[in-house]
Amino acid sequence: MIDVNQLRKGVTFITDNDLWRVLDYSHHKPGRGSATIRTKVRNLRTGATVERKFNSGEKVQDVRLDTRQGQFLYADGDLYHFMDVDSFDQMVLNALALQDALPYLMEGMQVGVTEYEGEALEVEVPLTVEIPVIQSEAGVKGDTATGATKIVTLSTGLEVQVPLFIDTGDIVRIDTRTGKYLTRV
Repeated sequence: MIDVNQLRKGVTFITDNDLWRVLDYSHHKPGRGSATIRTKVRNLRTGATVERKFNSGEKVQDVRLDTRQGQFLYADGDLYHFMDVDSFDQMVLNALALQDALPYLMEGMQVGVTEYEGEALEVEVPLTVEIPVIQSEAGVKGDTATGATKIVTLSTGLEVQVPLFIDTGDIVRIDTRTGKYLTRV
């Protein structure tokens, strides 16, 4: 058990028989009365994000999550299939649990699969991914000293702002933390 004052961004805990991960938190201490901890948390089983408020002194059950290496196999509607690269076991996750990783997932990609007691909860994509451009407008010729950019569509459906010299068929490297273009590969 941990005190709610120890909740920080990224901490995973159990309350009300559900697994929650802290996305954001703030400590509020009014002039009178006890302090409250306001958190924005994501349910790791359903993907729902909610605001939760705790009184100072409350306790929650902290948990330790395991991470295995997995490979993304294919998507079947809202279900995404992964394979453990060591044991070849298959794991299935729904689209809500993958909402942050979906714009970067490509078949065959190696990911970290987070589990709790054998139940796959979410995936962690690499910090950078290389994705082909499938749609690009023609760049405007002329003065490019200003760092002109355009929006392209990648094979995963993600739209990214890139320099004018990027064309359809190019492969670009994207930072998965920010979703921004890094370089052409």
